[in-house]
Amino acid sequence: MTTKSQRPEVVHDYPDTSAYDPKTRRMMDTMIAAERRFLAERELEECECKDGMFPNPAASVTSRRGFMAGTAIAMATAGALPRLASAAAPPGAVEYAVPEDPTKVQGRPIAQDGGYGTRSQFETEVRWRFPTKTLESSWTMTPLDKSRGMVTPSGLHFERHHGGIPTIDPARHTLTVHGMAKRPKKYTMADLMRFPSVTRFHFIECSGNTFTEWKQAMMKTVQVTHGLTSTSEWTGVPLSTILSEVGIKDGAAWILAEGADAAVMTRSIPIDKCWSDAMLVYAQNGEALRPEQGYPLRLLLPGWEGNTHIKWLRRLEISDKPFMTREETSKYTDQVKIGLARQFTFTMEAKSVITFPSGEMKLPGPGFYEVTGIAWSGRGKIQRVEISTDGGKIWHLAALQGPVLPISHTRFRFPWKWDGTPAMLQSRCIDETGYVQPTIQDLVAARGVDGHPKFGSIYHNNGVQTWLINPDGSVVNGNHQA
Repeated sequence: MTTKSQRPEVVHDYPDTSAYDPKTRRMMDTMIAAERRFLAERELEECECKDGMFPNPAASVTSRRGFMAGTAIAMATAGALPRLASAAAPPGAVEYAVPEDPTKVQGRPIAQDGGYGTRSQFETEVRWRFPTKTLESSWTMTPLDKSRGMVTPSGLHFERHHGGIPTIDPARHTLTVHGMAKRPKKYTMADLMRFPSVTRFHFIECSGNTFTEWKQAMMKTVQVTHGLTSTSEWTGVPLSTILSEVGIKDGAAWILAEGADAAVMTRSIPIDKCWSDAMLVYAQNGEALRPEQGYPLRLLLPGWEGNTHIKWLRRLEISDKPFMTREETSKYTDQVKIGLARQFTFTMEAKSVITFPSGEMKLPGPGFYEVTGIAWSGRGKIQRVEISTDGGKIWHLAALQGPVLPISHTRFRFPWKWDGTPAMLQSRCIDETGYVQPTIQDLVAARGVDGHPKFGSIYHNNGVQTWLINPDGSVVNGNHQA
């Protein structure tokens, strides 16, 4: 019998696309090429304790220290985003000269950045845009491998757009509430901000998160496999406050939420959700919503799929039945293997992923490491996270880092001594309802893979993610191999 130490090294390259039809092959090859460029442009990890963990084929140095000593890094492709402090500053930063000894010279004058602030020129994390055909109907992914704690910076919160990002003057924006309302009303932003507000931490996750992994290990990094989820602090008015003011007629059961973007995004929402914890949000992480997150007003439905959190919200129509819009009929439904489709699968079930170590990282050698990642559930708090280093045969309890809040990312940590032999890292979470995160194989067995010609399915993949650790320390996507 082959022992663990005798297993051959796993080298995960992208799947062969030659067997697919030409249209599917072009789409998949475009995705693969985009991620290859992204990885080639990626800067090395700056932390000295993790030297060598992020191999960069475009780099001629092995660590950030080498760069700081004056070694240059060549960019892999033309038009790549600048990454180095000696070149143009990365997005969100300003380039400044670096003194040999900062204690020997005066620092920069205060407020020279205009009064809003910038991040350090040495921080390079950015969202990655999925290579859709158009720039207006596309999405970007949060760099989860670089995340700390539970909150996502506003500038790194994932995006999903169907008609681009509208520019809206809040002084002219209104929210109309009508239909089966006793007192229909149009609210200005000033009107809404006069109501008592609430502030809560919640994640939002696109129901298409991890859609590339249904049939096989497709993409390489955790940013691309799981980056369509983020947690923020949200401030706004409980929707129940507005419903109470307009009055709801007998028989009302659904509300149509409509956005003011070019796609006029619409979704039908059960009225019970609107009464319970739905929010009309106008602030994120202590400031006004960013335009890509729905400025000046968005609907927040804690724990439900991201497509229902209508951005640039302009209208709420109350009805006795769902409206059967495009986004809940031909889209955002889950086809199953018996030829039927699940509709209105709103809740994002419990899910977790290890962010360190994860795909395209490289452990410097055997020794102690702290495995870390995030877990979340649309049904409430994360109760427990378990870690396996052998592909799910044995599970160990991980520590949860506070605060542990309902319907929010929760960071977990697990001390691990790697002995240099092949390992299969996994995490699984259990939420406060007792729901246990399933494997991808469990999900495929229940639903099949007939829902999409390219990937097998699209929505609600909350399966356990596997990362393979090779003897040389390289980390690759090991989905469907555990």
